[in-house]
Amino acid sequence: MKLRIKFSKHGSMKFVGHLDIMRYFQKALRRAEIDVALTDGFSPHQKMSFALPLGLGLCSNGEYFDVQLNSYTTPENVMKRLDKQMNDEIKILSVTVLEDKAGKAMSMVKAADYSVVMKEEYLDKVYEIDGKTYTGRDVWDSLINSLPDFLLQKEIIVLKKTKKSEREIDIKPLIYYMSVKEIRVNSKENKCIFLKVSQGSENNLKPEMVIEQMCKYIKMKMDIFAYQYTREELYSYDEEKIEYIPLGDYGERFVNEI
Repeated sequence: MKLRIKFSKHGSMKFVGHLDIMRYFQKALRRAEIDVALTDGFSPHQKMSFALPLGLGLCSNGEYFDVQLNSYTTPENVMKRLDKQMNDEIKILSVTVLEDKAGKAMSMVKAADYSVVMKEEYLDKVYEIDGKTYTGRDVWDSLINSLPDFLLQKEIIVLKKTKKSEREIDIKPLIYYMSVKEIRVNSKENKCIFLKVSQGSENNLKPEMVIEQMCKYIKMKMDIFAYQYTREELYSYDEEKIEYIPLGDYGERFVNEI
């Protein structure tokens, strides 16, 4: 039986890299005494794979990994046993019993949702560029207000660098949706920039690059440490339905009521 497990990652755990998160769950599955299938060979390891590595420093409400089990009682039981092994900054959100035809999570990812906010401690920070002085709050308000005009551009050209070369690409076709939303942060109403972008093995657009281009558009300084990015969901693309489908919707899902 194959399960797809969705989890969130916040707090100091956002500074734990992808490989260490994999080891974290391997140990958690063993402690939870879940009967995970092992590979063959001289060095067997658990049959599990993660959908898409999360960048260091990013939070998430939409991380996924697939795991193959030899046997289990119920998805609810797996969810409860595994959730007991989590620390306060990682939560099991759902367990999905995958359909037989469901592909691997890592090969299915085509898009992702992100929310972006400016960290509170940067709102009053003072910046200077070209002789002009402004605060982080000025930058954030300008980003929010410039969003409609930013999206009206015919193209958004960036220089993409690799180890071997660099080339210009237009990232606008890779931005599927952007809007401003009201959220609550530390009991205060705040605004966030919400965006859906292309992600996966073919065209992978980082939300940091979008915010960088917005800062260039309003001609203000881009402070790379000022923004908190949270991945909200990962999607595959259904060509028959012509729509993006959350990775957790490819089977019978059991949600953790926390």
